[in-house]
Amino acid sequence: MIFMSQSGLTDSSRSDEWARWYAEHLRIMRTVDGIDSAERFLCDAAGWPPSLAMYTIRSPAVFDDPYYQKIRGMGSWLPLIDRRYYRRNLFDGAEQAPHVPPGSVLLVTDRDTAASEIPGIAWTWLKSAGLDRSTPYRGIAVATQEAARALACGGECAVYRRS
Repeated sequence: MIFMSQSGLTDSSRSDEWARWYAEHLRIMRTVDGIDSAERFLCDAAGWPPSLAMYTIRSPAVFDDPYYQKIRGMGSWLPLIDRRYYRRNLFDGAEQAPHVPPGSVLLVTDRDTAASEIPGIAWTWLKSAGLDRSTPYRGIAVATQEAARALACGGECAVYRRS
């Protein structure tokens, strides 16, 4: 399963400080039994959350783990989180989050059905399985930066780079 947490800050002047906090937060999250990967991505596209953290989890039971409950969340950053972007979604459709190597990006699109009209992209379709359920389906794909620049998705998808 894939768990995604999307967010942004109301005070962009603190982005560097937040990035340092987030890197440590992801390191700690990877110590939770049942979380097999944790990575953060950034996006500059209008209308898309500026920050997306993607985790591989073994099952929804991880959310009930007392250790997870102790370390989860945005901590002292919570008052600065932009509520327009804050979403937590759990998805079925892939056993693990894709590896996004250096020089590549993560493409993301949200849809009502598991279908895309964006040609040339091999989407993995994830179905909403819990938490906020802000989209019925999310398509994800890994592409080179060059392919992403050539992509004409007209705001229907976002390009996330590794943080």
